[in-house]
Amino acid sequence: MSLRVSSSFAALVLALSTLAAPAVLAKPLSGAGAVKMIDTDNDATVDLKEVQAVASATFDRLEKDADGTLDAKELKGRLSKAGVKQADPDNDGTLDKKEYLAAVAERFKAADPDNDGTLDAKELQTPAGKALLALIK
Repeated sequence: MSLRVSSSFAALVLALSTLAAPAVLAKPLSGAGAVKMIDTDNDATVDLKEVQAVASATFDRLEKDADGTLDAKELKGRLSKAGVKQADPDNDGTLDKKEYLAAVAERFKAADPDNDGTLDAKELQTPAGKALLALIK
C-alpha cells in the first residue's frame, strides 16, 4: 500500500467523521461537494470503488446495535419500505453490509447513464445521483 493511498484513506476517514455532525447531515450534499468528498484519486469523478468505501463507512456509522445489519430505524429514511424490500433478498427486514453495498451499486449504475463507470458532479445532481447520495451521506 503506497503512502498516497494511505493518506487518501486517512483523508476519507476524516471527511466521513465530519459527516456525523447533525448540521452537515441536515444540509443537502451537492454533486460537486460529493465529488470533492469522495474522489480519492482526484480525477474529478467518482467510481464505484470510491463510493463503496464511503458507503461501507456509512453502514458502520449507522449500525448502532452491533447486530451486523441495518433496520428501518437505523436507515433513517435512506431507503423507502419498498427500497428495503428490494435490497433484502433474504426477506429478514434488515440489510447486512453486503446487501447495503449491493443497493449502493444498483443506485450507482442508475446514476451512470453513459455507462462509463464514473459519476461526475452533473450526474450526481440528477434524481438517480441524489438517490445514491442519500445512501452514503
